[in-house]
Formats: sequence, C-alpha cells, structure tokens
Amino acid sequence: MTLHQIRYFLVLAQELHFWKTSEKVHLSQSSLSRQIQALEDELGVTLFERDKRNVKLTEAGHFLKEQWHQLIDEFDRVHLQAKKIHDGATGNISITYPGSIAYNYLPELLNTFSECMPEVKIELMEPKDEDHEHLLLNYLVDISFSRDLINNPSIQSEKLYTEQVCIVVPKNHWLTEENFQGIKDIEAERFILSGLHHTTFFASLLRQIFTNAGIEPNIHIESDFGGMILNLVSKGLGISILPYSFKEASNSQVRFIPLTEEVDLYINWRKNDQSKVLNKVITKSIELASTFNSLQKND
Repeated sequence: MTLHQIRYFLVLAQELHFWKTSEKVHLSQSSLSRQIQALEDELGVTLFERDKRNVKLTEAGHFLKEQWHQLIDEFDRVHLQAKKIHDGATGNISITYPGSIAYNYLPELLNTFSECMPEVKIELMEPKDEDHEHLLLNYLVDISFSRDLINNPSIQSEKLYTEQVCIVVPKNHWLTEENFQGIKDIEAERFILSGLHHTTFFASLLRQIFTNAGIEPNIHIESDFGGMILNLVSKGLGISILPYSFKEASNSQVRFIPLTEEVDLYINWRKNDQSKVLNKVITKSIELASTFNSLQKND
C-alpha cells in the first residue's frame, strides 16, 4: 500500500467515475483500475462496487474515505511544515541584544522578519554585555547583537555599523551642543553610568574618556540598562554617556550632545550552525545594517 494508492482511492471515492478520476490524477484508466485493485487485494477489503456504468463505495470504502482523508490532510500539513523548516521559513530563533538598539535597528529588523519570515518565532533577551558569549556557547541563544567583538574560535562575528557616543542631559540642563567645550565642562556633574568596572568595550571607552580628560566622575547611580539610565536622566537625577541609538527613544525630556568617540554593533553566532532559519536571520541583519549605516551617516 502506497500513499499514491491512497490518494487515487480518495479521488475516486469523491468522483465515483474512473474516467474523470484518471484525468485528475494523470493516470490511464487501466493503470488506475490496477492500482485500486492492488489496494483492495492488499487490504483484503472491497472498496467499490462497480459495473460497466456505475461506481459506488462499499461500507468499508465509506469508512476508509473518512479516515484516510483526515490522515492524508495531517500528513500533508506535517510534510509542509518539514519543508518550511528545511527552507528556513519557520522555526524558532532566540536573540540577545544591547538596550540601545531597541529603539531603532532592532524594531526595523523585526519588521523585516515579520514580512519575509512570518512563521518564524523570535525570542528576545537583553542580558549584561558579559553574558553574550556564555549564552551562545551554551546554546541558550542563537544570535547575539553586542557592542563587543566576541573573540572565541567557536563564534563567528561581523561588524554591522558604527555610531557616535553622546552626553545625555536633562532637557533644562545648562549644557548644550553649542557651549560644550569638552568633558572637563561636566567634571562637577553627577553621573548615571554603566559600571566602569566591567571588562566590556563600552566600559573601557567610558574609562578612557574620563582618563583623557583627567577627571574622576562622580557616579551617583550605576545601571547596566540604558533604558533605565535614560529615564533617570530625564528625571534630573544626573547626566550620562550613551550610544547615539538611545536618541531614537524619543524622550523629549533629555538632550543628546555628540562626542567624537564611537561604538560598534556586532552580530555574533555559533560557527558551523547549519540552521537555515539562522542563516536567513543573519543575512537580513547584515542587509539592514548596510542601509541603516548609510542613514546614520546622513543624519
């Protein structure tokens, strides 16, 4: 018994006409008749009552028509799902990201996924920067967007784009882009910063900024989550230094003052991961970054 024979039976059970059925299944009437006879012989069941003019289902035929119709539909759905997985059109993908890209690049990327891979489920996680490598190597996530290049022989990384770092102050703060002369200007300010003790690139960049200016920042509040820092600055609790991307948060209670320093965004994934969904996500991420980088430069 083959799937083809079951499909031939179901069409014939619907049409009850050998000639019409043979046209639908692209088989000669004699070949169709032999396939149905072989199916009946194997089952030991008469499926049709037929004479020169009429074809009718037997009771056993009626029963198998109902049962096999459901089974074939389920089989076709399973087959289609397997094909989608093979083609990278469906599945799950887990992503970690720095909070700064949650306001511009990441939403645009998720919109792209929604349009071209609507059946792919995306899981998002915003960890501390030090955790990205650990999460990838332990198969807890599939892709990591990070500010740091991950140097590990088991991980592949590619730089997506570069952006400026900015001083962020409350809307009514005395410091403006026009009167800003250098970091020394804000030596007496209270800062809300990511932990300077971290080993990440951004923490190193902050330390370098203060070292070059010859000042020791007065850190009033420490947080590793940029969204929280932005809200605290908007409340007048201090000032901060954040990537330019946070400007897209559209917080009208803060102002951004660009510095000359820059930070990068990388996409990282496990080497030799053959997931077609993963490869599609990586490709789309790089394509969007190219467009996004051009827009950043034109701002």
